[in-house]
Amino acid sequence: MITLGLDASLRQFGWSVYCGSFSEPLIDRGRFCTESSSLFVDRYILLRDNLSRLIKIVQPSFVGVEYPVFNALYSEGLYGLFLFSCEALRKNKCNTVFFSPGQVKAQARFHLGRPGKWKMQKADMVEAALKHSGDPRKWNHNEADAYWVANLTHRFSEFYHSRITELDLNPVEKHLFLNIKIFKKGVNKGKKKITGVFYREDERFFLWGNE
Repeated sequence: MITLGLDASLRQFGWSVYCGSFSEPLIDRGRFCTESSSLFVDRYILLRDNLSRLIKIVQPSFVGVEYPVFNALYSEGLYGLFLFSCEALRKNKCNTVFFSPGQVKAQARFHLGRPGKWKMQKADMVEAALKHSGDPRKWNHNEADAYWVANLTHRFSEFYHSRITELDLNPVEKHLFLNIKIFKKGVNKGKKKITGVFYREDERFFLWGNE
């Protein structure tokens, strides 16, 4: 099963193609680049069209996107790119899941063996991707982020389609996919807050490939 991970930005839009093989999990990686001197709308169109072409070549089963747009402040430029990217994903009927930067970093931190409170920097993400993928070529941090998005997406897809079980998930994946918080105190005592991605179809993941 092939998944595509995306770390979207206007300057360097990172992408990574992942197959989940134990020996060679990485198929390909790269970046779509635009210049700040270009007309803003032309940059969006170029990135959207490049993403559409990549999707047609790769034909991923699932696409993962790192976007800090949920319950957070974000620039108009990033949100514009988010919409253009979602247009390409929906038009190409891609099953799509969204992960926050913190969730992506947590997965990389776990595989790198860093302590839980370790603040993952760009160099850490690159080190984690290099070690996990076995790809010795020089890594760009946008590609490294995209690699871990693709890894998380692969794990989510495998779990969603029952190819692996809860017992196969690592602690980060289990919390990210399945967490349900039950309030023990205050006015919300006894109430549930569902944060697990697995329970949030049409909010955090979308089965556009089934339409």
